[in-house]
Amino acid sequence: MDPRLRLDVLIPTHNRAPMLERCVRSVLSATPTPRLLVHVTVICNGCTDDSRDVVRWLQMSYPGMITLLEERRRGKSKALNAAIEATGGDLVGMIDDDEEVTPEWLTVIADAFTDPHLDFIGGPYVPICDTPLPDWLPDEYLAVVGVVDNGSAPRPYGRDFPGILKGGNAVIRRRALQLVGPYAEHLGPGSFSRLFSCEDEDMYWRLLEAHRIGRYYPTLVINHYIETSRLSREYFRRWCFWRGVSRGLMDRRHPLPVAYLAGIPRFLWGRAGRALLRLSRPRSRRPARDVFTDELRMWDVTGYFCGRQVYTLARFSPVASRRDGSDHGYAAMQHELARMEELAPAEERHMDDVELAG
Repeated sequence: MDPRLRLDVLIPTHNRAPMLERCVRSVLSATPTPRLLVHVTVICNGCTDDSRDVVRWLQMSYPGMITLLEERRRGKSKALNAAIEATGGDLVGMIDDDEEVTPEWLTVIADAFTDPHLDFIGGPYVPICDTPLPDWLPDEYLAVVGVVDNGSAPRPYGRDFPGILKGGNAVIRRRALQLVGPYAEHLGPGSFSRLFSCEDEDMYWRLLEAHRIGRYYPTLVINHYIETSRLSREYFRRWCFWRGVSRGLMDRRHPLPVAYLAGIPRFLWGRAGRALLRLSRPRSRRPARDVFTDELRMWDVTGYFCGRQVYTLARFSPVASRRDGSDHGYAAMQHELARMEELAPAEERHMDDVELAG
């Protein structure tokens, strides 16, 4: 019996062929370790470019190490669930197609999972961008463009961890995934759900609720390429609103251990109220970053309210529809998402298209 752990690295992709090639090569050219048997699965998620040809060409360069999987239903969560079901390794690694792992990535994974009690690990995202990050970008909203840094020391994930396990740099034991179930497809981005973004957070809380053990490793580094189109205030406003909607929906399953007012955590009302008060004052002496932070807090609570009180998707989740053996719930969810999409300008939907698979 092979003593090595089998690692399936899953890469969902949608029309990013040049980035995809760099991403796959980074994994298969990372420093190898005799403790891991590595296989890459690329999930073409409704691709219309030459991504398939890129994968087939890479398969010739790395015989037996790459599988091409098709998932026509748009959305990163759908692609991941299909690949998790189609693979069988001991460990499931997940990265996005606009990332590259560092040479030490595989070694860190092998070292970490020598602990048989460890169930999942994550690490930082280092931003790479053609232009400098704008001065108005608030530090507390760096995750909007995929910048993650939770310190220089390993530490356990838990309720007091200042962040979550992000799905663009995560490795989870298959036994843990089998225990907690698939990614929540109704929370993640898809053809009709634009900037939904809480499928990673939902998975993280389910892992903790199942008493799975996870650790953050500062040496498990990926480089994340940031598209210039994301570096606009309008993108941040829309992202925060839709992340708020996602969190409002997720709140039905994972309520916070805090006081609520009108179905919204009271501290969010407080943050938004203080932000509104500051925004009503003259701005001449306030840094642009501080002003924009307050504005984004308003979008946060507005989206949360819509997701918790206005949006009706939670009761139409795919999980619920599977329980009654029908697809009516999923169809109703898609119909409602499509209706909401009609409210957004066409140019916004075009910009959001880059989010659908990572």
